[in-house]
Amino acid sequence: MQEENEHIQCLIIGSGPAGYTAAIYAARADLKPVMYTGLQAGGQLTNTTDVENFPGYPRGIMGPEMMEDFRKQAERFGTDIRFGYVSSVDFSSLPHKVVVDEIKTITADTVIIATGATAKWLGLPSEQKYNGFGVSACAVCDGFFFKGQDVAIVGAGDTAAEEATYLAKLCKKVYMLVRKDEFRASKTMIARVNATANIEVLYNTETQEIIGNGKNVTGVKVVNNLTQEEQEIAVEGFFVAIGHKPNTDIFRDQLDMDATGYLQTKPGYTLTNIEGVFACGDVQDMYYRQAVTAAGSGCMAALDAERYLAAKEHPVEV
Repeated sequence: MQEENEHIQCLIIGSGPAGYTAAIYAARADLKPVMYTGLQAGGQLTNTTDVENFPGYPRGIMGPEMMEDFRKQAERFGTDIRFGYVSSVDFSSLPHKVVVDEIKTITADTVIIATGATAKWLGLPSEQKYNGFGVSACAVCDGFFFKGQDVAIVGAGDTAAEEATYLAKLCKKVYMLVRKDEFRASKTMIARVNATANIEVLYNTETQEIIGNGKNVTGVKVVNNLTQEEQEIAVEGFFVAIGHKPNTDIFRDQLDMDATGYLQTKPGYTLTNIEGVFACGDVQDMYYRQAVTAAGSGCMAALDAERYLAAKEHPVEV
């Protein structure tokens, strides 16, 4: 049974650094924001252990604790934070219509999308077992913890090549595991990898299992898919760089997105192709994907929404 409609000024979909920052700014601007957290309240950072590169935390902080700080700050200024997920949207007319948990319909003057992106994984049980304990999907976030150690990274595209060269500056040895006999990366990135002395590329190599001591990663078991030869490589870190999937399926055919599903916004702003709909964080950023850049774009989205509403209330006569 469908619940009665509710109308709000500013709806925020998603609760990572982008969503919470948007909520803080929107609440302080008296937009009375309502946030639906999604099924993973706090987003990807709730799966992260130590966060050491976010300004203001000189001793570092655990990802879940950091997201709890964000939540408390958003609530302090009056954000209505609700656990639930947006199951469908209709942006064809104003106000925008959003269905939550498949039963509750909300109309909103502005919608800020901060649904993020999900890292693609290999699907190994050992991968999830050691996630945050040697396994990572972000070299820029976690590479520092493996300074002077040996690591492996799986992937063959530009992101994998870029992260491998980043890790090579910190780590003693980087094993790059490429499933086929060639890269998918650009020639420039391939040349950069090949010119880095402490990167060893293993072609035709698939990961069978991540090995650990019950607490941390100690190695990776791989197989050559041509010769079927198996080997174990001793590493302390294992990085997965096979891509991210933006959480945008419910916006398909309504919002402009690129071939991989990232929402497209007006350069320098968070405006989408639909009036009153804004996008921030990893859902529209396939390049940086950092907590601090997501937070920055969340600020931008709230300011853009505030200015949009102000212009609607006091239109400028031409």
